[in-house]
Amino acid sequence: MSHYLYILQSKSLSKFNIGISENPERRLDFHNTITKEIQMIKFINGLPKAELHLHIEGTLNPELMFKIAKRNKIEIKYKSVDELKKVYHFSNLQDFLNLYYQGAEVLRTEEDFYEMTWSYLEKASSQNVLHCEIFFDPQTHTNRGIKFETVINGIHKALTDAKNDFGISAKLIMCFLRDLDEDSAIKTLQEALPHKDKIIAVGLDSAEIGNPPSKFKNVFNLARNEGFLTVAHAGEEGPANYVWEALEHLNVSRIDHGNNSMNDKDLIDQLVKSQMPLTVCPLSNLKLKVVDDLKKHPLKKMIQKNLLVTINSDDPAYFGGYVNENYTAIANALDLSKEEICKLAKNSFQASFLDDDQKERMIEKIDEYIGTHQV
Repeated sequence: MSHYLYILQSKSLSKFNIGISENPERRLDFHNTITKEIQMIKFINGLPKAELHLHIEGTLNPELMFKIAKRNKIEIKYKSVDELKKVYHFSNLQDFLNLYYQGAEVLRTEEDFYEMTWSYLEKASSQNVLHCEIFFDPQTHTNRGIKFETVINGIHKALTDAKNDFGISAKLIMCFLRDLDEDSAIKTLQEALPHKDKIIAVGLDSAEIGNPPSKFKNVFNLARNEGFLTVAHAGEEGPANYVWEALEHLNVSRIDHGNNSMNDKDLIDQLVKSQMPLTVCPLSNLKLKVVDDLKKHPLKKMIQKNLLVTINSDDPAYFGGYVNENYTAIANALDLSKEEICKLAKNSFQASFLDDDQKERMIEKIDEYIGTHQV
C-alpha cells in the first residue's frame, strides 16, 4: 500500500484529473496506468535483489532518532517527529550532510548502533533484499568521543543476528570522510585493523566538491596492502574527472553514484570495457538536486550503453524511500520494462563482493522468479 500511495503522490496525474468522470476514454487510460504500475510494484516487491549503496547512519529514521535520544537523555532541537520531517528538504549534498551529522549525534552506545542496523536489515529483508553491503562512517562518531569498537561491534552484532533471523547476508564497508584530511583517514584505518575480519572494503564519502579522490591516494594504498577492497563516491556532484581519479589513484572495485561519467565518452567506454559497477541512487539524486526530475535521470541511457549499473537507496530515512521505492520510482519515471528491472537486479549481485558461487546462486533465484512471472 505504501508503494501505491507513493506513486499516487509522486506521479503527475493532472492529465487524467480533468474530466475523468465524464470521459470514458480518460477513465480507461487512468485505470490502465494505475493497474500497470501496481503490477510493477508487486513484481519489484517479490524480485530478489542486493543493495550495495547504503549508509547505515542514513537509515536513522525520525522515530528511532527520538527514541534513542530519549534513552540517552539527549535533547533534539526539533520538538516532534513531524517538525523534524519538515526540514527534510535539501538544495544540495551539503544541506543534507548538515542534518545527517546532527542526527548521528544521538548514537552513543553499542545498543544504539545495533538497533539502527537491525531496523534497516528488518526493512531490507521485507523488501526481498537477500544481500547488502553497508557503509559506515566511524569518523562521524570517533570525532565526538565514541570508541571505534562501540560503533563496529553494535553494527556487526546486528548483521550476525539478522543473518540468523532473516537469512539476509551482509558485508561492511568503512568509509573515510573526504572533507577531513588524509591523516585522519589513516588514523581511522589503524583503528580498524583489529577488526579486519568484520570489514570487506574501505570507501570514500561525504562532501565531494573540492575533495578529489587523489587526496586519499596514500590511505587507499595502505588499505589495499592490508587486504581491503576499495570503492569510492565519485561523479555525484563532482565532475567525470573525479571518477577517473577514483579508478587511477584509488584502484577501486566499484564507483558509488557515477552519474557524471555520462559527460565523458572516453570514460563511458572505459567503464563498459572493464564492467566497472556504478551504484546509482535515484531518489537521492532527486532529493539532492542532482537531477530535477527523475524523467531526466541518466539510468536508462546507462543501461542502453551496457554499463554495469545498480539501484540503491543511499540514505533512505532522508530521501523518501528504501530500495524498492527507488526501483518503483525510476521504473515509473523512465518506463522501464520488467526485463530491464530484472537486469538491474542481476547487476546488483554481479557487482557485489560475494564470491562467484554465491553470485551464481543469487542470480539463479532471479531466473526462477522470472520463470514464474511472465517476463
